[in-house]
Parts: sequence; C-alpha cells; structure tokens
Amino acid sequence: MLKDKATSLDKEIGLQDLFGCNCFSDDKMKNYLDDSAMAELKKVRKGDSSLSTELAAEVAQAMRLWAIERGATHFTHWFQPLNGQTAEKHNSFYQPEKVGKAILSFSSKELTLGEGDASSFPSGGLRATFEARGYTVWDTSSPAFIKDKVLFIPTAFISHTGETLDKKVPLLRSVMALEKQCIRILRVLGDNRTKHIHVNVGPEQEYFLIDKDLYDKRPDLKLTGRTLLGCDPPKSQELNDHYYGPISQRVQAFMQDSNQELWKVGISSKTEHKEVAPRQFEIAVVYGQVNNVVDSNQLLMDILHSTAIKHGFVALLHEKPFANMNGSGKHNNWSIETDEGISLLSPNYDPAQNLQFLLFLSAIVSAVDRYAPLFRASCATYSNDCRLGGLEAPPSVISVYLGEVVNEALENLTSLKPMQKSSITSTLKKLANLSTEITDRNRTSPFAFTGNKFEFRMVGSAQSIADANIIINTTVAQELSDIADRLESASDVKSEMQCLIHENYEKHKKVIFNGNGYDKAWEMEASRRNLPKLPTCIEAIPAYISPESIKVFETQKVLTETELRSRYEIALDTYAKQARIEASTINTMVARYILPAVEKNLISLRNLQVLNSKLSLSIDSLNAKAILISDAYSQAYEKNSELASYLDTSISDRPLLEQARWLKEHALMKMEELRSCVDKLEKLCDKETWPFPDYYDMLFED
Repeated sequence: MLKDKATSLDKEIGLQDLFGCNCFSDDKMKNYLDDSAMAELKKVRKGDSSLSTELAAEVAQAMRLWAIERGATHFTHWFQPLNGQTAEKHNSFYQPEKVGKAILSFSSKELTLGEGDASSFPSGGLRATFEARGYTVWDTSSPAFIKDKVLFIPTAFISHTGETLDKKVPLLRSVMALEKQCIRILRVLGDNRTKHIHVNVGPEQEYFLIDKDLYDKRPDLKLTGRTLLGCDPPKSQELNDHYYGPISQRVQAFMQDSNQELWKVGISSKTEHKEVAPRQFEIAVVYGQVNNVVDSNQLLMDILHSTAIKHGFVALLHEKPFANMNGSGKHNNWSIETDEGISLLSPNYDPAQNLQFLLFLSAIVSAVDRYAPLFRASCATYSNDCRLGGLEAPPSVISVYLGEVVNEALENLTSLKPMQKSSITSTLKKLANLSTEITDRNRTSPFAFTGNKFEFRMVGSAQSIADANIIINTTVAQELSDIADRLESASDVKSEMQCLIHENYEKHKKVIFNGNGYDKAWEMEASRRNLPKLPTCIEAIPAYISPESIKVFETQKVLTETELRSRYEIALDTYAKQARIEASTINTMVARYILPAVEKNLISLRNLQVLNSKLSLSIDSLNAKAILISDAYSQAYEKNSELASYLDTSISDRPLLEQARWLKEHALMKMEELRSCVDKLEKLCDKETWPFPDYYDMLFED
C-alpha cells in the first residue's frame, strides 16, 4: 500500500514525467520505432553491427517527430572540439518546397553527417586555414536532447583526412581498447558470458556563485575567469563554517531551477552542497557510462552558466577564482563493470574472488606508475596550475591510495585471507547500525581507491573529463594486454595470476602512498622514490609526445603520433595565449583604473594635509599614510611598466614550449610582483575610490 501511495504521489507532483522529458532516450524511441529497429540500433551502439541507411532514415524521422512535438524548430550537430568547449551550428527543420511553401524535413544524412569549418577550431597543425573541411558524425551511443527549442545531436568531429579533431573519438577508442583487454582476461578466467565492458564515471563538479552586477565590474573575471587582483578579506574559510552549511533561499532557487533543467535532459543530478570556500558549491551526478557522462558534464556546465544568469548570479568554473582560498576541482570517479553489472573493482569478500579483483587492481597501479606523466598531463591546464599543489587539491606528484586493508591483501597475496568489512557499534540504541567500507577516503591523494572505484582528484573544474578518462582507459588497457598475453599462454592460470599480481606490486608499489599528501615530508619521500615531479604545465605537457606515450596510444589504437603532437601543440599554444591575456588584463586594469584611483586618494590626502595645516592640527599620521601610498604607488607603476615591456617583446618566432617557458619566467612572475603591490594599495586606499568590488563584496555581501 505504501508503494502504491508513493508512486501515486510521484505522478501527482510530476517528477516521473519531468525526468528525461527533453531527452530522446530508449523510452522515448520505442514510441516511434518498432522492436526490430530498436534491436538493430542497440547492436549498432554496442559495436556489434554497422548503421544502415534504412535504419538511419527511420531514426531520423522518429527523432524529427519527437522533437517537433516537444516544440523544437531547429537541430544542431553538437560536438566537443579540442578547445575543451562545445560547439553547435543550428539548422531549421523547415525546408523550402516551392515559392511561399515549406515542409518540415530531417533526412538521414542530416542526422548522421554534418560539416564544420575545421580550420577555425584548434587543430595543432592538423588543419591549415585553407584546409577547412571537417565532418561531424552522429554518435549513436549518446542520446539526443532538446534545449531552448533546438534538437542537439551528439556527434564526433573528424578532419577531411581522417584525423580526430575532438575529444569524443579518442574516448570511444579508449573504451574499445579497455573492453577488448578486459574480455580477454575474463575469458581466460572462465567467464564466457560477458560480451561488453562498461566504463562508468561519476564526476563531482565544483563552482563558485557570485552576483552578476559585481562580476560585470571586474574586467579580470570577465576576461580570464579569475581575480588577478584583490587582497584577502578579514575572514575567509578559516572557521570551516561554509562547508555543508545551510543554503540561502536565493541559491536554493538557483539550484532547484538547475536541477529541473538537468533532469529534463536526463542528467541525474543527485547531490548539492556548500563547499569549503565562501560562495563555493558542488553538484554531483549519478554514475553512468563514460561517453554519456562526458557529454552530460559539458551540458551541466552550460546549464549552470545559463541558469545562474537568470538568478542574477555568474557561475565561475575557473579552478582558482580567488587567491588564498580553496579552488575548484572535478573529482573523476572511475570504475569498470561487465554488461551484467558485475564490478571488476569490487573487493569481494570470498578469497577465491579476491584474486580477480587484485589482478585488475594491480594492473591499474602499474598503469599509474608507468604512465604517471600522462596522468599529470591530462590535467595540465594554465588555470589548473593555480590550484594543484595547494592544500585544497592533490599535489602534482602522482601517487595511488589503496588503504591499509587492500594494501595488506597485496602484501600477503599467498595467504588469500578474506577482506572483512568492519563495523562501528554505537552505545546509543536509537542510532542505526553502521557498516563501514574497507577503505577510508584520502582527499590528499591524486588517485585514490574508494571501495569499488578510483577517484582521480586532479581534474580541473573547467576541464572536460574526457582527457583524464582517455588516459586512464588507454594505459590500463595496455597493462591488461600484457597480463592477458601471459595468462593466455599459462599452463596454470591461478598460479600465473598470483605471480603477475606479486610482480606488479613489487615493481610498482613505489607509487602507492596511503599517508598525507599535503605533508612536506611526502615531497622528500616522493623524490627518494624517484617519482616524477611535474609541478606545472610546462613540465607536464611534453609527456604527450614522449616515446612511451606515443607507443601506448598507437598500440591501443587510440591516437596516432600525429594526433598526439597536435594535442601537444594545442596545449602549449593555449597556455601561451592565456598567459598573455592575463598579463594584458592586469596591465590594463592597473594602468587605466588602479593608478588613477590611487592618484585621487593622494590628492584627497594632500587637500586634507593642507586643511589640517591651516587649522594648526597635527598632520604626522596623514604624512605617514601618504608616504606609504606613494611608495606602493611607485612600486606598482614600476612593476606595471616592466610587465608592459615584456608584453611588447615578440616571441612568436620561438617554439611553443620556449614561448610558454618565457612567459612563465617573465610575464607571470611580474604579474605576481605587481599584484602584491596593488593588493597593498587596496588596503591603504579609501574603499569609495577603489575602482573594483573587493573580495568582501563578492564573497560575503548578499
């Protein structure tokens, strides 16, 4: 009876009808396609069959009817170019038939194939200006959706010569590579039922919300996404009073609207709360297959932006919008399971089952150790450099957290003791019984095992999660391939499994660290273990084109050397451009706004000094203040002039890596020196004459 009542209530509120109402999922498709078409499409999605022209035509007509019924007037091929954003070009369903007449048309070709100007997107040399042709190709595995009366069709983006120009194609290739090697191992272990492997991901998205009217008064926020100037407020996050705190009505209204927009397109937003820093929040979604979740996360960021504007906010996704406060990440929870829902990373408590789990676990540990520079490179962006290594983010040295229980199982492999869950018994009978996981959570670890998944915490809040998952999938696939080769030729599979687990553990256990990653002692220990230290993009990005990286990507058929070099070029070019934009922005803000404002303060002080002198009042304190402001003004003027001279220096003829290094060592260093002078002036000058909203205004004023 309770179940019936609950179901009735859900329908009355409309929750069941709301979720996915603008997503062309299988539930919607089956109302327009017959059973045979649906069965054939599912085969195509799994890679068991090719898409026929006839099936494409049926799906196109079904999609058109559904979209028009939902009020859509246009469609677009929605893709993810190598700039980390999404791209769309809208086309109307209306097709001219004759003068004054039009029909609503959507052909199979319009569904499956489109064309975009490939030379206008970053290509890293794959496309020149005169080589413009690029193709968008329908991704059958990711559902179409409607937003703002436009039908969005997820697509891949490929150049005229066949190279991938997006993040979707290598992601799909990496999933195929990982699936192939997992199946090989499962077959050797006697599993003949599993046909496919699912890579599941659940990202946690962090962001800041600030008032739009204040945002509009900050050129640095508008042009770069972060504050380049600004002194600390009297209170920040010291008291830990923001984390999990009550959510204001205004923010709650924004979250409710965001959730509704997400639910409409089938994104299962599940958790929302305040984060550590003032005005910082987090939203997390339910696990899903990685390709769909990558698409969903890109859409989620867009919905956060658009919904925030409607509520008078701006959603800041930059990794470090405010200095000396926690930045924002996007924790990437990664796991693998069979098509029957059996997790390959669940530490079953039967010792006989543990062996399979430890085999996959050891492969992952091996992948992280062998390809640590690639893991670091997958999160290497100019903006994420502002966050990584701080006490709110994992250190830039890659390590793996396993927890004591799992680590002990690897140490004592031959005993095959069962891994027991522990429990906490409360002396208060009113409290429910508590069964704990076998591992704790280590928030300081870049790559932490959390029970049945790994949490990659280095991904930046503004990044696409595709890059990180491509690296994880590809490198783990390579390690599993080596394991499969040995198991397939082994006379005693169980004995060989134990040998492989032991060998991998002994060879790669140096990357396992279960302690505090923020502790300075870990830096020295990591150096002693000879773990690669890549603190910034400049050191990390070249990992894409190392011989070992090229070999693993080409062996697993995920990216060619040419495609890897293009990504290397794009990453460095983006770094250099963002550094120049920031340097130019702070230079302009200081020259056009800060220095004139300080001059007005000095004039006011001078007038006050004259007045006090006429009244025979003491002006010692005024003189002291004027001297402090004058000295800081002179320093700011000097540092800004030096920065301007660096910006005038031409370095475009240098290789991209040299450009990036030069900017880091000169322009970015001068930016920090300039900021120190200006932040000192902010503390000395009158608030009324200061030209920009300060940290207190943006973070504490409602």
